[in-house]
Amino acid sequence: MIIEAAKEVLEKEAESILHLTKKIGPEFEQMVKTILSSKGRVIISGIGKSGLIGKKIVATLTSTGTNAMFLHPVEAMHGDLGMVIEQDVFIAISNSGETGELNVLLPSIKALGCAMIAFTGNPGSTMAKLCDMVIDTGVEKEACPLGLAPTCSTTAQLAMGDALAVVLIKKKNFKESDFKRSHPGGVLGQRLSCMVKEIMNHDDPPPVVARGTTITFAIGVMEQFKLGAVLITDTDNTLLGIITDGDIRHSIARGQFDFDHIVVEDVMSCDPFTIRPNSPLYDALNIMEKNEITALPVTDNSKKLCGILHLHEILGKGAFSFNGA
Repeated sequence: MIIEAAKEVLEKEAESILHLTKKIGPEFEQMVKTILSSKGRVIISGIGKSGLIGKKIVATLTSTGTNAMFLHPVEAMHGDLGMVIEQDVFIAISNSGETGELNVLLPSIKALGCAMIAFTGNPGSTMAKLCDMVIDTGVEKEACPLGLAPTCSTTAQLAMGDALAVVLIKKKNFKESDFKRSHPGGVLGQRLSCMVKEIMNHDDPPPVVARGTTITFAIGVMEQFKLGAVLITDTDNTLLGIITDGDIRHSIARGQFDFDHIVVEDVMSCDPFTIRPNSPLYDALNIMEKNEITALPVTDNSKKLCGILHLHEILGKGAFSFNGA
């Protein structure tokens, strides 16, 4: 009984997907051409199970070269609508086409001038009438014996989203190398699990100057090491502060030009962010990202300087490239 029931569900869902092949027509082609010619993103919106399907379609699109974003209809009506621009293509997902929260949003999307597409099982619905293109994802019945839980309908929505993504892959000539550029997590994830001391440069001393050093000399040290920063230490190697390229710019903006007579204490950032040698690299990367810095002093528990870690060392100095599309 159990095995037969499970097989019946799978068969019904498979039939629902195969039934979609009869519904692929000119509007699907128009949708693809609209997305390809758009200078904006694909914005997908839905509520409940359809919303979850929308998020999955967004994930597939973004990982295969199409700039996409999920927009929650309720959040959109409370400020997130500001993220949508005229050049975007909007896809609304609702099996019934009568989802109130979504239909309330659609006139505002239309007012922005976006191309609007409906994924729905009801081509005569309110949502369908508000959109420019209708993609019929309707199924004959749900696999749920009560006919209540979305099963075949959500499978059909997901399959139609996959069809869209795969067609876009082919039309854009998206290659395996492009896919790897947008999926650095495997190799990078392994690297980020390393400890700081395993990655930081032990061969060269860090860029260090003593307190009382002139800014002119400190800039020379900064230029020599080309890390965009110089560290200031006390006589016992305790870290006192850091001077970055940004600190130099800020000093100039304040009218401090006489770098031959200004000492590092007048410019340095005291008590800078630091990381311990035994900390994982992902902690260092989080600190850098949160505070928008690229160089991080490495110190022990007594604030004694052990070295300096640069963002390029975390990323492997060219080992990773990212698709900024």
